[in-house]
Amino acid sequence: MNPTNLAPSILPSAWHGSLELVYGSKGGGTYITHKKATAPLKLQRPFYPEGEDCCHSVILHTAGGIVGGDRLSQSIHLEPDTHALITTAAAAKIYRSNGQTAYQDINIKIEPGAYLEWLPQENIIFNSARYRQNLHIELAPKAHLLLWEINRFGRSARGEKFHEGNWRGDTEIWQQGIPLWIDRQQLRGSEETCTSPHALGAFPIVATLAWLGEPVTSELIAEARQLWEQYPPKTGQAGVTRLPNGLLCRYRGHSTPEVRQWFIAVWQILRRSVWGRPICLPRVWPL
Repeated sequence: MNPTNLAPSILPSAWHGSLELVYGSKGGGTYITHKKATAPLKLQRPFYPEGEDCCHSVILHTAGGIVGGDRLSQSIHLEPDTHALITTAAAAKIYRSNGQTAYQDINIKIEPGAYLEWLPQENIIFNSARYRQNLHIELAPKAHLLLWEINRFGRSARGEKFHEGNWRGDTEIWQQGIPLWIDRQQLRGSEETCTSPHALGAFPIVATLAWLGEPVTSELIAEARQLWEQYPPKTGQAGVTRLPNGLLCRYRGHSTPEVRQWFIAVWQILRRSVWGRPICLPRVWPL
């Protein structure tokens, strides 16, 4: 039965799930040295399509979606000189609320010499959903982080818009007590939110890619902007900002394949410039 068709009084019971992961280095390889998961969160067996120095990990949400009252937490620790690519098995569905807010807290610690690629698939935020996510990352000196987040507000393929509900995403990245990037966003569902140029602007998708760990050149910023321009026809809007210790890409548009294509292209140039290796797409991603 589809939870979105149920009355609020008979929606599924809330989940209180957690995931703990620790990545360690041994003989030049990266391995999961500690793993603990409680439903509905689960981790697939890690795999190594690029060799043992980069551990690909896939997080599953076995309940199929997030409902009001859910409280999920993730704690991830990359020890020195490890490299992990973490994604999700499918798009996350945040269902309409039963009156309660769903929460997810993600805490990540990245030690010196470690490199995390945090690349979840998109979030689909149903109309009337109430959801808050807190992402807190401690990034050590000489550590690197690439992350992205893609949010679709309303099931736009069905003509659904985010006219009710509330979404909030707080992202904080710190290094030795200094904030590298603080990003706080909140959208209250309404017709004005969907149409205002200061909110969604009639676009159902907003997305962010952030790279942090070392300064980037003006040439790399220009290349990231050029990569956006070379993918016609474009349905959305995009921009690239230089951060003191990295870069930031923003997207607002209609097409998940469009923003994914651009983000992957930016990811490619960043990976080559820092690690000297091409990207390796996770096998669970849609083609």
